[in-house]
Amino acid sequence: MKFETVIGLEIHCELKTNTKIFCGCATTFGAAQNTHVCPVCLGLPGVLPVVNRRVVEFAIKAGLATNCTINEYSKFDRKNYYYPDLPKNFQTSQYDLPIAEHGWVDIDTAAGKKRIRLTRIHMEEDAGKLVHSGTTIKDSATSNVDYNRTGVPLLEIVSEPDMSSAEEARAYMEKIKAIMEYIDVSNCRMEEGNLRADINVSLCPVGSDVLGTRTEMKNINSFKALEDAINYEVERQTEVLEDGGHIVQETRTWDPERGITLSMRSKEEAHDYRYMPEPDLPPIVTSAAEIEAIRAALPELPDARRARLMDEAGLSAYDAGIITSSRAMAEYYDAITATGADAKLAANWLMGDLSKNLNAEGLTIEQSPVDAKRLGEMILLISKGTISSKIGKTVFKEMWTSPDAPEKIVKDKGLVQITDTKEIEEIVENVIAANTKAVEDYKGGNKKAIGALVGQVMKQSKGKANPQMVNELLAKKLDA
Repeated sequence: MKFETVIGLEIHCELKTNTKIFCGCATTFGAAQNTHVCPVCLGLPGVLPVVNRRVVEFAIKAGLATNCTINEYSKFDRKNYYYPDLPKNFQTSQYDLPIAEHGWVDIDTAAGKKRIRLTRIHMEEDAGKLVHSGTTIKDSATSNVDYNRTGVPLLEIVSEPDMSSAEEARAYMEKIKAIMEYIDVSNCRMEEGNLRADINVSLCPVGSDVLGTRTEMKNINSFKALEDAINYEVERQTEVLEDGGHIVQETRTWDPERGITLSMRSKEEAHDYRYMPEPDLPPIVTSAAEIEAIRAALPELPDARRARLMDEAGLSAYDAGIITSSRAMAEYYDAITATGADAKLAANWLMGDLSKNLNAEGLTIEQSPVDAKRLGEMILLISKGTISSKIGKTVFKEMWTSPDAPEKIVKDKGLVQITDTKEIEEIVENVIAANTKAVEDYKGGNKKAIGALVGQVMKQSKGKANPQMVNELLAKKLDA
């Protein structure tokens, strides 16, 4: 029997508010343990939570950006369960009346565009963090709790089970990450836990309308781990079913060092959490006018920006997709072209030399030593013929370690391109005289031999001769 894979994601996105969702404690990452806590987020007796208005606004922005219906009336609920990092023994979340529902985003697949439906987006508070003395809880002699993260505002973005491969799941999570960055509601730093996913995976016979028993993998916080965990779990479930076994509905954890998933506990259902309306918080009532005001303030989103770069700048779908995959890169690109630099050259330099250098040094584009304005000015020098593309690489290398403008670097280093016909012609004649074998090969019908001669001219001119003029003069003299 052949099986098809069914995947749904629950993405948890920490919001970039200054304070927590129900109290005034700071949300700063990396603070000393248990220093950003108060009676409210610790759940001490007699305290009352107050909703952070910015969290509600961010949730509405996220819902609108993912084509959701925004509910003008929503409420908070208590999700009851015990875990050491949950001091109240319940999580304040949303259940039957979430802030946003029934959205969708489009992803690119090998077969073309695919629409992934969103079931809901709801607000909730994050839990604390267990700090183990060992690498895992099983090999730890002690475990402590850091409550700094308790009460940090979260959006839970729940998809329908519309994905059928690890590649599609990754593309979906990348799209959600890009959207959250574009609307500026989250830092989306996966290494800090700002963005993480719970993955639901099941298999069913090909063509069946009945979904198989699913397993859930918790707190996946990298795209590589997402793909690896799904691929392993699909393989594991396939082997179980092919051997005549049954899949157990359970929560599993991903062990990246061993490359396997491990059973944690049986999977809870909604009734296990004994949801009840939160008695200490009033319902969230939002007017249609308030929702439309937030919609009007939304920035250009990834799909719209990609279409603009293809239509107006003439970029390929691939190039436009790469550039718009992150807000920081898209804004850097727009800043390059704002200098008047050619759109396609800007894309080539951004995805080529700049990205290569950033990756080599482990830098983000926001940390680039070469700002967009200077890169744009250098590209303009190439377009004007002041320097060649080859010299441009030398200038770019200097810009990486120098704050000087590219025009100053070109002047100080004597890198201005030679465009004087007489000067280039003199070098060409010397090269022809010194390379009789290449000249004979060219005249004998091997037109590719001109490449060796061009290389010699560029070498003698220290890369400064205009390549187009070199080719034209060589061809003219050799064909004479």
